[in-house]
Amino acid sequence: MAGTAIVWVAEGTWPACVDAARTWVPDGDDIVLLHVSGGEIAAVQGALAGLLGRSRRGPEAGLDALSAEAVTALLERAAQRLGRHARIEQRSGRVEREVVAAADGAAVLICARDGDRSRLGPRSLGPATRFVVDHVPCPVLLVWPGEAPGVDSIPPPPPPGAKPPPPPPHDRR
Repeated sequence: MAGTAIVWVAEGTWPACVDAARTWVPDGDDIVLLHVSGGEIAAVQGALAGLLGRSRRGPEAGLDALSAEAVTALLERAAQRLGRHARIEQRSGRVEREVVAAADGAAVLICARDGDRSRLGPRSLGPATRFVVDHVPCPVLLVWPGEAPGVDSIPPPPPPGAKPPPPPPHDRR
């Protein structure tokens, strides 16, 4: 592969991504463990500020520190599981766009399915992961975060003569 492998470390699916890196990324290649924080904490802080008043310094004051500690702990667990040197990268912003930007110039992006895990198909990707898979400028190693469902989980084909469903709308954000 030769180059840099980006491993998207997302809550709930990161162990499968790290295990895939251990299996598929050659020893001489660089690995980046990437975590992107979206606007979740800012939204919670805004809600709390609205409830408590913006001039007060309430429980939202410690959320940034707790969030940073949780992300650091998550990345430390990922690095431990990987068992070899990796660079840690933390970003914040629109998750899907930050992952795409981080993967620019990479040899591969390793990410996991994060949607419906009960069946094979496009709904096994959440919206951010779908955006990343559709837009990332490098090869993608897409892994199941657990055992993949059987091929019998594929929905039956539409009846003859039926029109295919329209494609999902393109995210214009």
